[in-house]
Amino acid sequence: MGPDKRREEGDAGQGALARLMMPGCSEGTLRRYASLAAVARTRDFGPLEDGVVALDTETTGLSFKSCELIEIAAARIQGKEVVERFETFVDPGRPIPSEISALTHIRDIDVAGAPTSEEAVARLADFVGGMPVLAHNAAFDRSFVEKVRGGRQVSDYWVDTLSLSRIALPLLTSHRLSDMAAAFGCDSVTHRAMDDVDALCGMWPVILAGLLELPQDLLDKLAAMHGDVAWQFRPILSHIASMNDPAPFSLKAARAALRRPADDAPRVDAAELMDLRAPDAGDIRRAFGPDGLAAALYDSFEERPEQLAMALEVRDALEEGSHRAIEAGTGVGKSLAYLLPEILFAQMNDVSVGVATKTNALADQLVTRELPALSRVLPRGVSFTSLKGYEHYLCLSRLDAASLVELPSPPEGGTSKNTARSEMLTAMAVSYAFACQAQDGDLDALGIRWRYVPRTMLTTTPQECLRAACPYFPNECFVHGARRRAAQSDVVVTNHALLLRDIDMEGRILPPIRHWVIDEAHGLEAEARRQWAREVSGRVAQEGFERLGDTKGGTIRSLLDRLVAVSGSTLQVRLLTKLSAASAAAAQAMGTLVDAIHELGGLGRAGGYDTMELWIDDTVRATQEWRLVAEALTCAKERMDELDKDLRHGADTLAELDAGLAADLRAAAAFVPDLSASLGLMARGDDKSFVYSAELSCRRRDRRGDALMARKIDVGADLGERWLSQERSVVFTSATMTVGGSFDHFDHAVGLDVEGAGRHAGLSLGSSYDFERNMSVVIAQDMPVPGDAAYLPALEELLFDVHRAMGGSTLTLFTNRRDMERLHESLRPRLAKEGLELLCQERGSSPRRLRERFLADEGCSLMALKSFWEGFDAAGDTLRCVVIPKLPFASPHDPLVRERELREDRAWWRYSLPEAVLSTKQAAGRLIRTKSDVGVLVLADSRLVSKRYGSQFVRSLPNPNAIRLERAHMARYLETWRRSRES
Repeated sequence: MGPDKRREEGDAGQGALARLMMPGCSEGTLRRYASLAAVARTRDFGPLEDGVVALDTETTGLSFKSCELIEIAAARIQGKEVVERFETFVDPGRPIPSEISALTHIRDIDVAGAPTSEEAVARLADFVGGMPVLAHNAAFDRSFVEKVRGGRQVSDYWVDTLSLSRIALPLLTSHRLSDMAAAFGCDSVTHRAMDDVDALCGMWPVILAGLLELPQDLLDKLAAMHGDVAWQFRPILSHIASMNDPAPFSLKAARAALRRPADDAPRVDAAELMDLRAPDAGDIRRAFGPDGLAAALYDSFEERPEQLAMALEVRDALEEGSHRAIEAGTGVGKSLAYLLPEILFAQMNDVSVGVATKTNALADQLVTRELPALSRVLPRGVSFTSLKGYEHYLCLSRLDAASLVELPSPPEGGTSKNTARSEMLTAMAVSYAFACQAQDGDLDALGIRWRYVPRTMLTTTPQECLRAACPYFPNECFVHGARRRAAQSDVVVTNHALLLRDIDMEGRILPPIRHWVIDEAHGLEAEARRQWAREVSGRVAQEGFERLGDTKGGTIRSLLDRLVAVSGSTLQVRLLTKLSAASAAAAQAMGTLVDAIHELGGLGRAGGYDTMELWIDDTVRATQEWRLVAEALTCAKERMDELDKDLRHGADTLAELDAGLAADLRAAAAFVPDLSASLGLMARGDDKSFVYSAELSCRRRDRRGDALMARKIDVGADLGERWLSQERSVVFTSATMTVGGSFDHFDHAVGLDVEGAGRHAGLSLGSSYDFERNMSVVIAQDMPVPGDAAYLPALEELLFDVHRAMGGSTLTLFTNRRDMERLHESLRPRLAKEGLELLCQERGSSPRRLRERFLADEGCSLMALKSFWEGFDAAGDTLRCVVIPKLPFASPHDPLVRERELREDRAWWRYSLPEAVLSTKQAAGRLIRTKSDVGVLVLADSRLVSKRYGSQFVRSLPNPNAIRLERAHMARYLETWRRSRES
């Protein structure tokens, strides 16, 4: 091969690698990663390449309990060569599912006459000979091998190369074997076992070369931490460390070396500016015209009058310094309509504007699609930063503490203590490697298994952040580094949760922004109620006390150990010993409180299978059970206050000796003041702005999840007084804001009607889609009312008729898990006889995987709960019908509902009814997601016909022209509708 050809292939390989790197990686980092393949070819890794075996299996499915092996492949590595191979089909004793055959190209004829699983695994054990086994996602392969009799004889030492690659190559966006093999020029992955083994053989030295790039002292630290845990990567990291030249390691210095030069100064706070200019209305019209900026974004641009109207309304709000509520139906193109005028305004005035979305998914869409596209066509480009909540960013102070103090207790059930703690060590190793290489970024990309790793081990909260007392603040910190970049940007994109925390923290989280767009604004009130809730929880207390510890473990034990080598530390040791006693007393008082809270469960029940929610009203407060809770609250508050006092004194005294030790203590104790304040609020119970409740487990062993809650009743009042009154312009937008054409309910929910909140106006824009033509709305007018004994049997028959008539592709949205599970159990076998698959959002199931399965098969249908009522997109024939069995009224036992009814005569009409109308509009919005979509909305609640409030629901639907049918005629109507669309 000539040099030009080699250069072309090298460029292509680096291009594949560049596409796999996290956004924002420097050219130097890309070059270092690109050099790993050459290091892998030339560096001798000694025993790590001496006889190890790479292995892969193919199976009939993902569950090792119900699925079987169909192929095993393995290869022995000696140095850089594969010296011996093992490969066999396995007879699973049952037909191979069609989807597995399509993926692996393994057919029933291939496995006919092949060895049984026991025979194949016995041969594999002879081949491996007890040597270390490499497997990508080793837990999967090992589970299938070891469930076979004799499988445990294969090897005692399995190495999960998926997890190890996350440590070695933390800046890759994917650690799938196929993606890495393509990026580093290894053999391609084809979902056949031997091909995957060859790819793994090629990637193994690349992974080792990636580890070799990490500082030797860091590798030593990782290999030594928590030596009592049997961690599979400890010997590997120790060996790689021995291959490096010794060099001192400082995470602070590593982070400082990554810092970008701060060329830009923070933008001016718009509140300090008198004359702010808005874009000219004519410029906005031209931008959305056939030859404007908007047209440059799309190959086939289509003018939308509603989009232009919205953009002009946003521009007017910016010019006037006023607020807007803009309801814009599906297809309007809201994002572009608000982004363009807001960006032009930011650039004209050298200020930052903000966009807050309900979900991180929409925020990610803005920063990966819309904003980069606008940056390409705008003359000045666009600078933008995405900010997420503190729990999405690595806290380096917490990471350091986790490497030193006792590991937290693993979650109850599901896995062994050592497995869970091994996952914690892997998470710490990945985090350290990431922190040494990434300038910025969040934890979501690191593949940490949060099922086993408490998020609080690696992250902090706005209340617990040490700020100036932290050794990494502000320049080396991920959170505050992101905030610094945001302060220099045209647009800051965040979510409702972080914006609301910023309001609660009086602006100490986000940069000063006075012009906001609140997208998906229908969810702001509920999120505010969640974010501003105050909680006393057994789980939160346990995690806090475990982190703080005592003389036997946790931070206090770690500090005592570190003080042994410090002369003149007698006073500090004595104070820490006293602090340990105070911590134990407070923890014991909290345990007594949790026991007392759990006994409230006998006073009433309202909730799901596993939990109940109790409204704490005057009747509850008069009971003996509550008197015990009140006494325990008072005692716990006193003990927490004593602990807080001792902690502050201990930290101040430690600071005289070592500022780092004091910072560690303050970090571990940060939960104490917040918990103490919540205890006081619950004990007094006199703040009438809250509704008080208890969330209780029905099972005694889960009592640490029991909690006392205080939630804001009227969050709109707080939003109006504490936030809107300080802002120049806030634009609220969503597809579902009005009830019967009125913004009154929404205005009250977000505080627009609060005196002093500022001028505001509302604008309702129709959709650019033809809902009257594309959406048919049908009401089953003779359904028994929910709760009637005849309701569920009638609903079962109706759903059977609907699914059969539609041929699947139906989404049924429930408000009650019991009803859903009962109907799924009876309908699934009946529909299976019709050749239709019916999925159900079972307890613990992944909404993402359910969505993927639903979208993969047009004949598939799904029964789902609240998480699918909004934000679920299924365009085209994958979703032709949405069924709403019951109007989504809040439970009459909900503490907020009961508190409102106690305080207001017409609370149900003012709150529960409009909230149910908006939820129904959201559910209906799942049906038509593109201009060409067609579908049927089936409303199976006869109260839409029999109750006078029913007309409010119908009038608020995208197509208010509903057809009333008796159940007996539903199937015939749907079959006719379907034939008319398919012809």
